Amino acid sequence: MGVAPVGMASRRALHFVFKVGNRFQTTHFFRDVLGMKILRHEEFEEGCKAACNGPYDGKWSKTMVGFGPEDDHFVAELTYNYGIGHYKLGNDFMGITLASNQAVSNARRLEWPLSEVTEGVFETEAPGGYKFYLQNRSPPQSDPILKVTLAVSDLQKSLNYWSNLLGMKIYEKDEEKQRALLGYADNQCKLELQGIKGTVDHAAAFGRIAFSCPQKELSDLEDLMKRENQKILTPLVSLDTPGKATVQVVILADPDGHEICFVGDEAFRELSEMDPEGSKLLDDAMAADKSDEWFAKQNKPKASG
Repeated sequence: MGVAPVGMASRRALHFVFKVGNRFQTTHFFRDVLGMKILRHEEFEEGCKAACNGPYDGKWSKTMVGFGPEDDHFVAELTYNYGIGHYKLGNDFMGITLASNQAVSNARRLEWPLSEVTEGVFETEAPGGYKFYLQNRSPPQSDPILKVTLAVSDLQKSLNYWSNLLGMKIYEKDEEKQRALLGYADNQCKLELQGIKGTVDHAAAFGRIAFSCPQKELSDLEDLMKRENQKILTPLVSLDTPGKATVQVVILADPDGHEICFVGDEAFRELSEMDPEGSKLLDDAMAADKSDEWFAKQNKPKASG
């Protein structure tokens, strides 16, 4: 395998992209159950040229939610394609683990289904079936989100890719359980790779994990992937957000087809500044969207989802 570029310490884990079919219930889960804040909300009239919203051309929205600013927190990107109410789940995304006794308390109060999987750790599902694991303890000061777990079909092959090519440090490795924990820094959200039998199926709900790096490293990263005959889904491209910064991205795919977005850090920090109007913009968009309104009416009697 090739040698990873230098300067890995300046790379950071940014967010995981979820496709959501029920924006009303999803917002309720992230905002009221998990206790995240709406960091920014953007509406788009046509599909993204880096397929941020999946292979769809129509109107869509992006909502960033997290426990704190994107500068130093791992967050969720919720992409909503108007008119698409459901996405088939694959076995690719195995869950996000976070530490928050407040989230556990919120879930109980709102009667959101929880099941204790090990002592003090509760499994729950976001609308759409995405799994979350809530540790019933005080969150660490840095960020309550601890790790994102993705399924892999060949752990060693994946470790070569994520560690040797993308420069992630291996924090833990357990051959017997076929799992490994990787990251770019001690205080960042980690990536957990979990070996499964058979192939990784992304179905229609497939997500994407995003990292940032200094903008000047993007072309080097792209060149490295070309030399190593690795898959590049979207070669280096500039993405415009109206009224905000233009960011450069390269979209890659690992050996199992997990989508990985690398974005130029400098412009992304400007783009990702928290918008105090974000929550209102989302609420206004949901109020204007007839399908969201229908979901709201359907779900009003039960807070449990």
